Amino acid sequence: MARILIVEDEERIASFVAKGLRAEGHLTRTVADGREGLDHALSGDFDLVVLDIGLPTMDGFAVLEHLRAQGSRVPVIVLTARDSVGDTVSALEGGADDYMPKPFRFAELVARVRLRLRQDQRVTVPREDVIESGGVRLDVRTRRAVVGQREVDLSAREFALAEIFMVNAGQVLSREQLLDHVWGMDFDPGSNVVDVYVGYLRRKFGPEAIATVRGMGYRFNR
Repeated sequence: MARILIVEDEERIASFVAKGLRAEGHLTRTVADGREGLDHALSGDFDLVVLDIGLPTMDGFAVLEHLRAQGSRVPVIVLTARDSVGDTVSALEGGADDYMPKPFRFAELVARVRLRLRQDQRVTVPREDVIESGGVRLDVRTRRAVVGQREVDLSAREFALAEIFMVNAGQVLSREQLLDHVWGMDFDPGSNVVDVYVGYLRRKFGPEAIATVRGMGYRFNR
């Protein structure tokens, strides 16, 4: 049983989601306002948040930004009518753990809730504070990246992707593996978010830093 916060201003959808999650054995709380949702999410009383984007007083993107800026790691599933690639990337980049466009199938939402809760309970494996490979140096503690003698700015997702690449330098990583480790979401064959972020890293690390292995995935060159 998990405690789930539903931040959704459409009463019909909020009621539907809450009723379904309670039937799955979870405890739910529903709020219809962005600022109120942020206060509840920061309280530490919830194991997972289902978050709409189009909210009064504070939209979902702002809720995510403030939530992560204040150090909260509560899993967040964005549930919204906005389904463009740009909105998907913005939500994931802002700290969402998953993204579901409306209309949605409730069975799929339940599966994603279970996955997020299960992953949130995983034991974290200790890692090195500094990783170096292929002329790139990542300081995991300070979140700094240096290419040669030049420091580059990386977003949270870019840093996470660079880290998994460099820890496994020389190995081919599939898109499914990268999605699971960096975004924590089930692989969607139609999603190109991994390709988009690999492109971001190539522009910052150099085009030869990450090789495409046709039909298999990507490899970070040592």
